[in-house]
Amino acid sequence: MAERRRDERDGRDGQGGGRGVSQPRRRDVRAEETAAWRELVATACRTVADGLVVGTSGNVSVRVGDTVLVTPSGVPYDRLTPDDVTGVDLLGRQVLGTLAPTSELPMHLAIYGGTDAGAVVHTHAVHATAVSTLVPELPVIHYMSAALGGAVRVAPYAAYGTDELAENTLRALTGRSGCLLQNHGAITYGTTLAQAYDRTAQLEWMCRLWLTASSIPGRTPTLLSPDQLADAGERLRGYGRQEG
Repeated sequence: MAERRRDERDGRDGQGGGRGVSQPRRRDVRAEETAAWRELVATACRTVADGLVVGTSGNVSVRVGDTVLVTPSGVPYDRLTPDDVTGVDLLGRQVLGTLAPTSELPMHLAIYGGTDAGAVVHTHAVHATAVSTLVPELPVIHYMSAALGGAVRVAPYAAYGTDELAENTLRALTGRSGCLLQNHGAITYGTTLAQAYDRTAQLEWMCRLWLTASSIPGRTPTLLSPDQLADAGERLRGYGRQEG
């Protein structure tokens, strides 16, 4: 599967010689993509302002139809302009912009291909990364775990930007909307950029909570039972709904 995706991205899918399949033409940016790019840049800048990433680490993407807008590689988020729109199709072939997409593009595309994600946020947040080095999953220390589908798994380590990391991440996301990446960071998705970001922030907070509670000598944090977590999930699904 990984080889298939890699061959399709490189244009070696048997429809031509060498890298023989012509890449799709770069096209003009559509109005809905302009608006989505503006929100994407604002979200990326927020990850820096909120201390979830340092420099150009981490990345953000949003799906608009069959196009994925994504932060480019190596460009500080506060320097991105409306003219820097960077987008690829669902096979990873660039259709918008001239800046190189993030090196973590395989991970983003795997999530769009394997879930109903509308947006993805990946960070190198300190507490999330710390937890990823200690346990195979973040224990259910708070009811907000239910918002991510349950105990948050840690995807086994693989080099950044690889299909192996993308596949490890997708497996860890089974039944979840967020996971930790061993010795690397965290990734969440949602139907919107706002939801994906909120899940990232909640995950980092829960990691900080567990590390804090676990640091008390001679004490072990209490955890929620499966029934308590299920009840929290039901309550969260109805949160904010108006009666009538």
